[in-house]
Amino acid sequence: MNKLLIASLLVLNSSFGVYAADQVPPRPVSQCSVHIPYGQPTIKTGDILVCRTGYLLAYNPKYKTPDWVAWTLTPEHAIGCVPRTNAFTADQSLGSTSSKPSDYVGSGYDQGHLANDADMSWDLAVEKESFYMSNMSPQLPSVNRGVWKNLESAGRAWVYSSKQAHTIIAGNIGGSKTIGANRVVVPDALFKIIINDVTKKSYAFYFPHKDGLVSDFVTYQVTVDEIEKATDLIFPVPDAKNVKNPIPFTDLKTIAVDKKRICKS
Repeated sequence: MNKLLIASLLVLNSSFGVYAADQVPPRPVSQCSVHIPYGQPTIKTGDILVCRTGYLLAYNPKYKTPDWVAWTLTPEHAIGCVPRTNAFTADQSLGSTSSKPSDYVGSGYDQGHLANDADMSWDLAVEKESFYMSNMSPQLPSVNRGVWKNLESAGRAWVYSSKQAHTIIAGNIGGSKTIGANRVVVPDALFKIIINDVTKKSYAFYFPHKDGLVSDFVTYQVTVDEIEKATDLIFPVPDAKNVKNPIPFTDLKTIAVDKKRICKS
């Protein structure tokens, strides 16, 4: 009887898509409008839009990485207390087009988040979704754990200290080298656009994907125009695309102290 039940469940799963117990199907894209308040960035032919609770991404099944990931971080979610799970896993909604953690083993590259884990640590399910491989790209450790991480921390601090929501778009640019059995493309560069949803000012950054980058992300500030030219995509923003706005003051100390206090209680 148990064998019959298991067989029936397998048939049912094969009809509707197989998902792990803690991996649910994506949401309708219309439910991700909160993450693209200025309109949806354009996508490349063949890209697959995937809406999750914490972010919206455009997945490139040829490159096995996202062309871009967009999310809105609110002051209420700038400090999250969910411990990092490191629950890297294939995105089952993408079937065989998803990369796998095994693709990165021995490659010399990190499984690098686009929508970073710390921005998603306000809820366990959301945090786990940030570890789906559809949200990753091969990143050099010196970049992923260096200037890229520094900008992630700064963006969170801007949200927290200003008490203003920010919309963030991060993505990959180009690439020809591949890693793993699934031939995951290593990007030539990474970019990030951060928009203050109250002041409507945007800040764009372009990072060549190579060792030796300095830790100060301000060095890599560019205009949104330059990101669009590099990606051949359009990113709707509320201010002028040809302007580099002055970078806000980054108060990392206050958010670190408050996180320690809040997450301890």
